[in-house]
Amino acid sequence: MNELDQLNNKFSIPGVAKIEPGAGGLERISVTSSLAEAHIYLHGAHVTHFAARGQKPLLFLSEKSHFSADKPIRGGVPICFPWFGPKAGDTAAPMHGFARLLSWDIAAISAQPDGTISVELQLQSSERTRALWPFDFQATYQVNVGKSLGLKLRVTNQSTQKLSFEEALHTYLSVGDVKSVAIDGLAGRTFIDKVDGAKEKTQSGQITIAGETDRVYLDTSDVVTVNDPALTRKLIIHKGSSSSTVVWNPWIAKAKAMADFGDDEWPGMLCIETANAARNIVNLAPGATQEMWAAIEVSRN
Repeated sequence: MNELDQLNNKFSIPGVAKIEPGAGGLERISVTSSLAEAHIYLHGAHVTHFAARGQKPLLFLSEKSHFSADKPIRGGVPICFPWFGPKAGDTAAPMHGFARLLSWDIAAISAQPDGTISVELQLQSSERTRALWPFDFQATYQVNVGKSLGLKLRVTNQSTQKLSFEEALHTYLSVGDVKSVAIDGLAGRTFIDKVDGAKEKTQSGQITIAGETDRVYLDTSDVVTVNDPALTRKLIIHKGSSSSTVVWNPWIAKAKAMADFGDDEWPGMLCIETANAARNIVNLAPGATQEMWAAIEVSRN
């Protein structure tokens, strides 16, 4: 019996959830239920596709994305952990941490009474992770595939000392035309403008995208709404135990500079990331657990 057969015998739900070869031969969990469909790769615990029944896909996935065991997937929901962006003091370390580059283990796949399918994946500290970050931890990621997309990242400190880390659910949302979207929920918040020398600024009114945008909004747990007139819908992002929200679009030049991103794909995506980053770093005592979550729903205009 091969590995896929073993995983399916243990975890599959006939007709609803199965483990199968995905792009590049990477293993993924495919969910098709009465409420929604989704693809979740074991590589990086990466959700690459979600669509509630009768709706257009929620997530953007680049047609140029690598599907390789040594590279992150471009689009969907990468997990950034245990640092966000470059690692301080170590330019050779992988961007956004190692969680999105490692294969996660399936812990459970279950059906909830309301028809939601819950997928739980785990990542345990190892020699490979300790070479980059010398701490013991367990990360558990729960993906709820229902009328909305639910994401919960739970980190337990298994070290004898305090853990300090950053984390983000680097969600690539699919939009009709990023130039026409308007983002509500962050007015009055302080943000780090990473395309203007990391200056701290204050958001005035709605956010609109008119050029390369890379902002870390600080000290905010607010619900964010993306108004997307081109697709006649609103994307509403709820979150918990998250004090940062990242807004990102590469625009023209940066899109062309990325080998795993199509030159003309930038108008169709917008990242709204549930995070704890910069001064909102997480400090976790030995034996303690922290859980950050996001829930993304679609509302018709």
